[in-house]
Amino acid sequence: MPSATWHLTHGLDDFLTRADGFLRSRPALHTVPLTVTETLRTRGPHVYGDGIPEFGVLERDGTVRAAFFRTPPHWLNLTSLTAEEAGTLAARLAALGRPLPGVSADRDTAGAFVEAWRRHTGATAVLRQRQRLYRLGTLNVPRPLPPGGPRTAVESDRELLVHWHEEFAEAVGAGTVRDAEEWADARIAHGGITLWVTPDGAPVAMAGTTPQVAGQTRVAPVYTPPHHRGRGYAGAATAEVSRAALAAGAREVVLFTDLANPTSNGLYQRIGYRPVADFAVYDFTPRAG
Repeated sequence: MPSATWHLTHGLDDFLTRADGFLRSRPALHTVPLTVTETLRTRGPHVYGDGIPEFGVLERDGTVRAAFFRTPPHWLNLTSLTAEEAGTLAARLAALGRPLPGVSADRDTAGAFVEAWRRHTGATAVLRQRQRLYRLGTLNVPRPLPPGGPRTAVESDRELLVHWHEEFAEAVGAGTVRDAEEWADARIAHGGITLWVTPDGAPVAMAGTTPQVAGQTRVAPVYTPPHHRGRGYAGAATAEVSRAALAAGAREVVLFTDLANPTSNGLYQRIGYRPVADFAVYDFTPRAG
């Protein structure tokens, strides 16, 4: 069997020339690299931070087998790898002396990379979050709907969106991977946030969607402030953005949940989302000295 080779680059165009077809071949499983690279393409290389984005493609006999990206200072994000492939990548990155704060990937790939990174660097890993990727089957709008209805967030909602984005990032414990103000501006520009508002017009929850790429749209984020929870607002908003994504032509509508939150996992399944794969996020602590 021909040997596999990792091609590393800082160039988004170079990466997409090699990896775009591979990523689009499994749009649900590759939703994060698809949407992140699209955001980098449209919003610039520093949209996720000041560091220079890093990319890699694993090729065997001219065929792309896997890919990764990283937007420093955030985690390494991997598509599915075998244990051997994860070990080869860990050795390559360790030899380059590139520190990593952590890794995000499907559960088996993340576990394999964690073990390989420990062997090559001595770093320890702590599980930050277990996630589940869901894909929408048949949409079931929750009944009865709460009072009020949906409306698309506009410029006058900007301050509220910034505030809720910061609260959401703190609540999920994953840190902010994008400046809240830049995020709000981008979502308003493409109509990517739906608010559920009460009959008197007060926003009580939000659900967002990423721009459609490769026929897939991801629902994110979904947030209800604590004092408005338990009234069905999040479910109503999620069902509305899911419906709108399908109406806009999305072939796949997906979302991630935190497996430590049984409420949200139960809610999304009642709406019609079905499990696709489990993912894991780990934080790395470098070896002392």
